[in-house]
Amino acid sequence: MRQPLINFTASLFLLVVIGWLLFIGRSLLIPLIIALVLWYIINSMATALRHLPVVGAYLPRPLTILLALLVIFYVLGILFNIVSVNLQQLAFDAPTYQGRLDELLVRLASLLNMERPLQLEDILPNFSLSAALSTGASVLTSLAGSSSLVFIYVLFMIFEAATFDKKLAALFENSDRAQLAFAIRGEIGRRMRHYMGIKTGVSTLTGLLTYGITLWAGLPYPALFGFIAFLLNYIPTIGSLIAVIFPSLLSLVYFDTLTPFVAITLGLGAVQFVLGNLVEPRLMGTQLNISPLVIMISLSFWGTLWGVIGMVLCVPLVVLAIIICAQFPASRPIAILLSGDGNVGDPINLDHPNQTRELT
Repeated sequence: MRQPLINFTASLFLLVVIGWLLFIGRSLLIPLIIALVLWYIINSMATALRHLPVVGAYLPRPLTILLALLVIFYVLGILFNIVSVNLQQLAFDAPTYQGRLDELLVRLASLLNMERPLQLEDILPNFSLSAALSTGASVLTSLAGSSSLVFIYVLFMIFEAATFDKKLAALFENSDRAQLAFAIRGEIGRRMRHYMGIKTGVSTLTGLLTYGITLWAGLPYPALFGFIAFLLNYIPTIGSLIAVIFPSLLSLVYFDTLTPFVAITLGLGAVQFVLGNLVEPRLMGTQLNISPLVIMISLSFWGTLWGVIGMVLCVPLVVLAIIICAQFPASRPIAILLSGDGNVGDPINLDHPNQTRELT
């Protein structure tokens, strides 16, 4: 009786220590995680370039890596400039919009014969436009400040990629364990490519449609709202809701009539519903198989630890945990609890022809 209690207490203490280390080390870990994601995207783009018809077979891998690296950082630079300019303009105009919103709420309260004027806190508790803009600016500033560190990390990861397989194989004395590690890495890579490819495609389409709808309606900062919709689409459940609320609230105070507000709200809501509830689940299939409750808990946990970046990464981190935990008898119950239907598949079989070593 005492041994299970001791093991449980030790495990709980270990989890608390790990959480504490993740929190205090976020300034070091977040740029590293971003660099890992970019390195993975660069490798995927380089592989795609080598599969181009006609010219792909003649492109050496170092050249495709360089091209992918230049494209990624060029696109990120353009996005950063667009978002920073729009955020600065929005911050400059924020007091005007705040005043118009207060006037609108006062008129609404008088129409409803309310005893006291209606305030924004009554509709959205703990919401502040200035605080939201400050949060967005701080996230953008932190990303810009760590961009040089992220770039250095990515370069060293590219240089180390050629010897990573040898290092990973040398970690294990038993060749079967080494092959299992390579097989697990291959499974992680396959699922992450599936998730990131579909999620990025759907997020890009969401951002473009949001940009088009807000531009058509005459709402200012359409590029900013398109980028926000693109980024928030990576955040499960609440991301799509927030992506609709921001432009809808602005349209409410920017236009003199309710027609643009209704059109923007319905248009953006339809985009989020169709892409998020019909298109994306059909494309994803059963590859993720994560419990919705686990997603919400993971969203809260990583959001508390790492903010917006943690919310974006919460689903890939859960997928990573399920894949690894499902391979070992001691941790397999954890994978089952994290999954959506309890079916995490059989452990990787090294004799299976499709589960072979995946090279970087």
